[in-house]
Amino acid sequence: MQTVKTKFFEYGLREISYLKKVDRTLGEAIDRLGKVEREIIPDLFQALIFAIVGQQISVKAAHTIWQRMQDRFGEITAHNISKTSIDDIKLCGMTTRKAGYINNISNDVHHGNFNLNELYKLPDKEVIKRLSSMPGIGQWTSEMLLINSMERPDIVSYGDIAIRRGMTKLYGLSELSKEQFNECKNRYSPYGSVASIYLWKISFQ
Repeated sequence: MQTVKTKFFEYGLREISYLKKVDRTLGEAIDRLGKVEREIIPDLFQALIFAIVGQQISVKAAHTIWQRMQDRFGEITAHNISKTSIDDIKLCGMTTRKAGYINNISNDVHHGNFNLNELYKLPDKEVIKRLSSMPGIGQWTSEMLLINSMERPDIVSYGDIAIRRGMTKLYGLSELSKEQFNECKNRYSPYGSVASIYLWKISFQ
């Protein structure tokens, strides 16, 4: 049973034209690949839980667990998940620690101790700071929420292995230094999120 609504990250000619102008190599990849769709979860709570599920596991495994959660709990809301136990969450196929994070976050959101909607008013760095104050959420998880739910335009995550692999493949590098990563990130700005969408695609080719 699918209960989570998704949409595609919105971008168009403006972002594409800019990236092709500032990065010829990326531009060639964009021409080759055409429009790449990135499915996102607009609901902040659902996107946050999905990001936690996806920590340090494959995309396929994350989607399998995510489907089990929907089958088991129905609609993924703070109210519904807060009524479950850590053991119930764990049975969907995740570690006790990760199930505990999800349980705690669900309770905090449900009882009003953390207002996710306030994040919409904050700049990227403050969103990351606010989210990272919660156990189980770090920089990568926060950045995934920024791009995969809030559709912030300029997110390129160094903590994302697939993003780094995509850069390495795109530019024919044997390895990627932090300095090289930052050079690329700065060049893509202010449309880093669209660059990330293409880097993800390149990574898995």
